[in-house]
Amino acid sequence: MTPPSVNPPLSAEEPAENPQPPKRRPVKVESSWSIMDRIGLGLAWAAGVTLCVIAGAIVIYMAYKGLQYVNWEMITTAPEASLDQSASGGFLDPILGTLLLTVIGILIAIPVGVAVAVWLTEYGRPSGLARAVESGVEIVAGTPSIVLAIFGLLIFQQSFMGLFSFTAEGGAVFGRSFITAGVMMSLVALPMVIGATREALNTIPRHVREASYALGKDKATTIRRVLLPSARSGIATGATLGMGRIAGDTAIVVILLGASMTITPEEGPGGLLRGTGSTLTSYVYNNSPAGEGNAPEKAYAAAFVLLLIVIVLNALVGLIGRRNKPQWN
Repeated sequence: MTPPSVNPPLSAEEPAENPQPPKRRPVKVESSWSIMDRIGLGLAWAAGVTLCVIAGAIVIYMAYKGLQYVNWEMITTAPEASLDQSASGGFLDPILGTLLLTVIGILIAIPVGVAVAVWLTEYGRPSGLARAVESGVEIVAGTPSIVLAIFGLLIFQQSFMGLFSFTAEGGAVFGRSFITAGVMMSLVALPMVIGATREALNTIPRHVREASYALGKDKATTIRRVLLPSARSGIATGATLGMGRIAGDTAIVVILLGASMTITPEEGPGGLLRGTGSTLTSYVYNNSPAGEGNAPEKAYAAAFVLLLIVIVLNALVGLIGRRNKPQWN
C-alpha cells in the first residue's frame, strides 16, 4: 500500500504558486453617500458645466460675430489714419505688434524664470532669501498689469533710459517703446514660467540626481545635462502660458507702447524696438464703441483673430504636456 503523498511545507524562499491578491478597501458608491455629500457633488458638477457653457458661449459668439467681418484683405493691410475707421485699412500692424511684443516678453521671461526656479528648487539657500523670492514671485503674480505699467513708465521715463524708448527732439524721454513694454510684459509671464519649471523639477525623482552624482558629475553639470532636459516640457508649458498672458494684456500696451494704430520705428539703431505701435488688444479697444475709432465690425474681427491665437496657445500647452513627458520608474 503506497502511503499518500504529502506536500512539503513551503520554505521562506519559495513563494506560493497562487498568492492571494491584496485586499482592496471597499469604495462607497454614490447611493450610500449622505445628503450633504450628494449636494456637494451636484454643486461641483453644476460649477463645471457652467464654466464649460460660459467658455463655449464666448467662443461661439466671437466666432459668429468675427466671421461676419474678417477677411484676408483686413488681415494683410495696415491701418490708415481716417475719421471713419470702418472704411480704412485693416489690422496688419497690430498683429505684427502682438507677435513682436510677445517674443520680446517671453525671451526675457524664460531665462530669468528658469534660473529662479532652478535656484529655488535645487539650492534654496539661504532659506530667508528663498522665502523672500517666493513672496516676490507671488506679489508680481498678484499685481494688476496697470500697476506694472505705471511702475514701468516711472522707471523708463528717466533720462538715462532714453536709449530704450521714444525720445522727443527736445530730449524728453517718453518711456514708450516695444522694449519697455516687453520688459514689463515679461513680469506678467514670469510667475507662470517659474511655477511650471519648479513643478517639472519637483517631479524628477531623487535617484536620477543621485545617479548623476555617482557618475562623478557635480551639481551644476547635473542641472545642465540632466534636470533641465528632463524639465523641458514644463518649461515649454510655462512659456506658452506666459505668451498667452502677454498677447491678451491691454494696460501695459496702452501706457508703455503708445497704442497708436501703426508701428512707428524710432530713428537710429534699434529703431523698431525703440518705436511705438499697437497690439490686437489695444486695436480692439480703440475700435470698440467705447473707443475713439467706433468701428465695431473691425473690433469683432480683430477680437476673433486674437481669440484664435489664444486658443492655439492653449492647445499647444496640452500638446506639450502630453508629449515628451519622461516616465520615471
